Amino acid sequence: MSVIIGLTGSIATGKSTISLMFDDFRIPVIDADKLAREVVKPGEQAYEEIIRHFGSEILREDKTLNRELLGEIIFADEQKREQLNHIVHPAVRKKMVEKRDAYLQSGYTSVVLDIPLLFENNLSSLVDKTIVVYVDEATQLQRLMERDDYSEAEAKQRIKAQMPITEKVKKADGVIDNTGSKFASFEQLEKLLLSWNILPD
Repeated sequence: MSVIIGLTGSIATGKSTISLMFDDFRIPVIDADKLAREVVKPGEQAYEEIIRHFGSEILREDKTLNRELLGEIIFADEQKREQLNHIVHPAVRKKMVEKRDAYLQSGYTSVVLDIPLLFENNLSSLVDKTIVVYVDEATQLQRLMERDDYSEAEAKQRIKAQMPITEKVKKADGVIDNTGSKFASFEQLEKLLLSWNILPD
């Protein structure tokens, strides 16, 4: 029986670090953020729809999307942000399901869907089990300030824009406490996968 795992976390909790660990268990990972970049490439349906809604002034000279400009537009206008999400999210979901099914058909018994907004966008129905990558709020704040060179106020603003990590933990089937060493996190992940009987032989 196949098991689809949803992996999520919050900004600066180290979800990417955990995502890479699935390689060691030969479990493929489908990254929603990467797919979100793929579906807005020239020639894709979502790309055409974005131009229809936002105009060709959001394109660079090489006809690719000017992501920075688009970001400025949607963060200043919630209605436009909703519009963009309505175009991009279904396209990402469709690609994600296609890739997931392709992995299952080629013999994998487990696949990870790495989705930053798994709970916010109500995507739990796409997966069988959910894992949240957790760190305490003080660690999250410190890591984010160091990683992106934010002031404390900027970092707090970005953390506040997301569902609190404590809320995500309550919704999760499994939690990786990523406050300590990589090895400690790896051991937690291994233990969790063993308890779910989904490690390959």
